[in-house]
Amino acid sequence: MTKNLMIVGVGGQGTLLASRLLGSVVLSAGYDVKVSEVHGMSQRGGTVVTYVRYGDRVYSPVVEQGDADFILAFELLEAARFLPYLKKDGLLITNTQQIAPMPVVTGQMAYPEHLVEKLEAQANLLKVDALSLAKEAGNPKSLNIVMMGLLSTRMPFSEEEWLSALRTVVKPQHLSVNEAAFLSGRALGLSSLPPESRI
Repeated sequence: MTKNLMIVGVGGQGTLLASRLLGSVVLSAGYDVKVSEVHGMSQRGGTVVTYVRYGDRVYSPVVEQGDADFILAFELLEAARFLPYLKKDGLLITNTQQIAPMPVVTGQMAYPEHLVEKLEAQANLLKVDALSLAKEAGNPKSLNIVMMGLLSTRMPFSEEEWLSALRTVVKPQHLSVNEAAFLSGRALGLSSLPPESRI
């Protein structure tokens, strides 16, 4: 059975590193995995989306609308933008940070209001202030790894498998901060699960 994930955000938020971490975990577990990245105008804070599909045999890297088991959104408006890709019983995990896109910056449109409430009404939602947790871990740029820690609690891989993969994709000089960020997100994710469901 194939699992479909999407990691969405804006340029500079580390979606590529997050997808490499996820790919490393599932590959180490013996699955076939396909990763496909779509970059918008990332240098201007544009949309960046990564598709990750894994299973016994995966033929296409692209996730179609209504097929995503998980959407991991690093920014709130991107969560809303890609919501149509989520399965009916899928899980949307979103950072509550708001980054104004160019039309908002230039005053052509307003940032949508009450997005969290709207998302909660439409999807199974897990929300987190990942930026604050990343700052507590020592680097605001590690919010992507906080998000991966949260995601890890909803996937069938052990903490050690995740940390081992983290050591392979993160440079040694940045490892301690990223480990702290991952464990922070993971602790939050575990705290929202009943004890019998914790991996």
